[in-house]
Amino acid sequence: MEFGLSDIQLDIKRAAREFAEGEFLKVARECDRAEKIDMGLLQKARELGFVGIFIDEKYGGMGMGFLETAIVMEEFWRVDPGIGSQIMCLPFGSEMIMLFGTEDQKERYLTSICREGKIGAVAVTEPDAGSDVLNVSTRAVRKDDGYCINGSKMFISNGDIADFFVTLCLTNPDAALKTGRHSVIVVDGNSPGIERNKICGKLGIRAHDTAEITFNNVWVPEQNRIGQEGKGFECFMAFFNRSRAYIAAQGVGIAQGALELALRHTKNRKVFGKPLASSEIVQVTLAEMATLTEAARNLTYKAAWKVDKGTIEPALISMAKWYAGEVGVRVVDEALQLHGGYGYIDEYDIGRLYRDAKIVEIYEGAKAIEKLIIGRHLVKGQVSF
Repeated sequence: MEFGLSDIQLDIKRAAREFAEGEFLKVARECDRAEKIDMGLLQKARELGFVGIFIDEKYGGMGMGFLETAIVMEEFWRVDPGIGSQIMCLPFGSEMIMLFGTEDQKERYLTSICREGKIGAVAVTEPDAGSDVLNVSTRAVRKDDGYCINGSKMFISNGDIADFFVTLCLTNPDAALKTGRHSVIVVDGNSPGIERNKICGKLGIRAHDTAEITFNNVWVPEQNRIGQEGKGFECFMAFFNRSRAYIAAQGVGIAQGALELALRHTKNRKVFGKPLASSEIVQVTLAEMATLTEAARNLTYKAAWKVDKGTIEPALISMAKWYAGEVGVRVVDEALQLHGGYGYIDEYDIGRLYRDAKIVEIYEGAKAIEKLIIGRHLVKGQVSF
């Protein structure tokens, strides 16, 4: 079993770190305070190959895996979660197109992301349906060789700027099994009948665009359906089993960033004439933070590595997502505590990380859902140790 990264992976890691450190901090506070996106920065990231890392080279991507995606995600979140999340989210939904799309759909959507600067979005969450995706009620009714869509989606990443929405819709409400009632349909962002409402005042990741989307009699051609009708739940579960593997790296990255800020502060801050870091109590706290971060990193890398090897283990992926998210929150909390009153001042970056950390425990499946997935697989004997 090899625990080290390859030379290529190390190069990717260094490139991601250099880009984040060299570009993010110039605009991070401004983007957070103004809740805005630096579009120029997104273009730089695209030109450097950080958009569509896991998309096949024939469509303009890097042709790498989800482990490499996790590595870049970690480095970006280590510096600034809001900007890092926004960049890595630009091809959101392309996972489903890669897995279940036709060649024409791949050419249309994947190429447009990597080569034309188009932005994707995943529209699944609704005002009354979050982690319980089987209760999604946005309807897609057949009409004129296509579908007429009505409904609302909530907390949609890229919602205000997306060029298309990979949308979960209720198409077969009378199907015997609830898992056979939904379909995935790509909705063009320029379609008549779409309303967008940017969500402001979020606790964290404010540089990451989020919006509420309403579909009012939006017509979409049948050729925009991804996969078979009634297979939407299956498509989204396959999507989550990949996205959660690299979303977990967000928790690792923010924990690593907070640890580094805490180390720097405690080495420079003097208490009773000595550096705060010389205190044994502080050193014990730092040791715990570092150990938790490394444990979360190994779990996340293992989950992403297995996905790339074609071994999908939902329980392992859920373990990584839940644990890394929880570690991120805990380590950032400890880091802010070590900053003392300085951590409460806006000029110190640890406060921004503190606000940003919580979202990893909420989106892409709340931590309670991740635990439920793990428990169910344990009971069924579907977890290997």
